[in-house]
Amino acid sequence: MTIEQDLALALRLADAAGEAIRPYFRAANLDTEKKGDASPVTVADRAAEEAMREILRAEAPEDGITGEEFGTEKGTSRREWVLDPIDGTVSFVVGRPIFGTLIALLVDGWPVLGVIDQPILGERWVGASGRATTFNGKPIETRRCRELSDAVLATTGPHYFDNHQGEHFMALAAKTDHKRMVMGGDCYNYGLLASGHIDLVCEAGLKLYDWAALVPIVEGAGGMMCDWNGDPLHAASEGHVLALGDPARMEDVVEAMVCNH
Repeated sequence: MTIEQDLALALRLADAAGEAIRPYFRAANLDTEKKGDASPVTVADRAAEEAMREILRAEAPEDGITGEEFGTEKGTSRREWVLDPIDGTVSFVVGRPIFGTLIALLVDGWPVLGVIDQPILGERWVGASGRATTFNGKPIETRRCRELSDAVLATTGPHYFDNHQGEHFMALAAKTDHKRMVMGGDCYNYGLLASGHIDLVCEAGLKLYDWAALVPIVEGAGGMMCDWNGDPLHAASEGHVLALGDPARMEDVVEAMVCNH
């Protein structure tokens, strides 16, 4: 398949997921269960992922599929679609429209295409290797950040770090503009970074489906994603994730995080 065909398929997946999700947003008596890791899951998560899987089975049967709710289906190609039907289920459950559907395509374990779709607000970020990232069809760029002390830092929440990780995060936070620090947001923070509104995102313990779609989006807008050592992210990465709007600050960020070992 060409990149144009892959992008068209990814957008159909996003459309299908959105159709499955919207009827449940702010619905009365929405059933919520706890998974093994105590994270919440709803009927909307499952319906959206199943809708995307049905399309992939029909249109890309040789490709593998990995999703948050239904695990991995092995393929026979070098390609794998990675799905998170609702990234930010907590926000979804409490009626905050800052969750997103994440769709990624990996080739040999490297993310080459990504979509963040916010089906309530009608917002969609799309990135692909070698192409400019778009927001609702228009090219976007990250913003420059001349000094780390000027950077706006975001994370989903401090409770997602263990004590050791939290020390590194707070060491970084101390070097940024911590009066403007953003808490909460999941994938939405990465879209805002790609659009030039946030400078840094720092998280730990992410699974492949949490971050794979974000890499082409951030990098196609001029930013950078890496692990806490500054190394590129791939399918075997441990889930310690940094996103930078200005790649020139990468050494500053990594240095700030290791200074308090």
